[in-house]
Amino acid sequence: MAYILLILGFVLLIKGANWFVDGSSNIAKLLRISPILIGLTIVAFGTSSPEITVSIIAALEGSGDVALGNVVGSNIFNITLVVGLAAFLYPLAVQNETVKKEIPFTLLSTAALLILMADVFLQGERNNLITRGDGLILLLFFTIFMIYIFEIALKDRKASEKEPLPEGLTWGKNILISLLGLAAIIFGGELVVSNATEIAYSLGMSETLVGLTIVAIGTSLPELVTSISAALKKQSEIALGNIVGSNIFNILLVLGTSSVITPLAFDGKVFTDLYMMVILTIILLIFSRTNFKIGKREGLILALAYVVYLIYVIIRN
Repeated sequence: MAYILLILGFVLLIKGANWFVDGSSNIAKLLRISPILIGLTIVAFGTSSPEITVSIIAALEGSGDVALGNVVGSNIFNITLVVGLAAFLYPLAVQNETVKKEIPFTLLSTAALLILMADVFLQGERNNLITRGDGLILLLFFTIFMIYIFEIALKDRKASEKEPLPEGLTWGKNILISLLGLAAIIFGGELVVSNATEIAYSLGMSETLVGLTIVAIGTSLPELVTSISAALKKQSEIALGNIVGSNIFNILLVLGTSSVITPLAFDGKVFTDLYMMVILTIILLIFSRTNFKIGKREGLILALAYVVYLIYVIIRN
């Protein structure tokens, strides 16, 4: 039964992603803003909803390692395998603003998280902890990011006010398609995670290994199927905006909210993964500056980087 539900989950993910990308790109046209802004906001928030759910539940249950590991693992998966596969299928065009502001903001968010986490090293504390105060700082960064996005959106609207809208586009239909697609993505992702975890336990995998691999990958499946679907539809701005936006949402909104609910204690091993996340984000920035696109070769390198990371995690644990 678990195998049947697993397949059903994948079907819902793929179909939901198609609807979600179509609806979101049409909403961008109706709002007269660029698709990347939709990718950075509506699509990123929608595809980050599994991470939000898992991390908040983990925080309420006092599992700081799960809440933090879910975010770090998901972000590494996004930067490497999701961007890699999407770029390999269809080269991703990168806007100037993305290279100069959005990807560097992702790097800044990761650096801020590292500083807030390093209580033992920086303050001489006995344990590392993401406190409620740290969470509020992360949420403040998130507010700054959203203000920046809204300012860009207003400029986009003013620049395209006189351009005619494509015929046949309606708000109701596209909002409905987007919501149905998002619901299918979330429900499909839940089916995949729960049944893959059940299968993994039956095969003798440890809880730690399941958490670092299946749960992190499972909560990132919406980003994966949405970005691949967007790439196949040649909506590369949505594909890349989804990943950059999701990573910012995960660090600032997900961890910020989780740590405000309850302080997050965690194992120091996760610092290695965070350093890796910083390095991978820098590599993504370098690739993005190369002719302002991420091509098939760069995509293959990023995808292989995830395979190497996964092998490392399995050996370490």
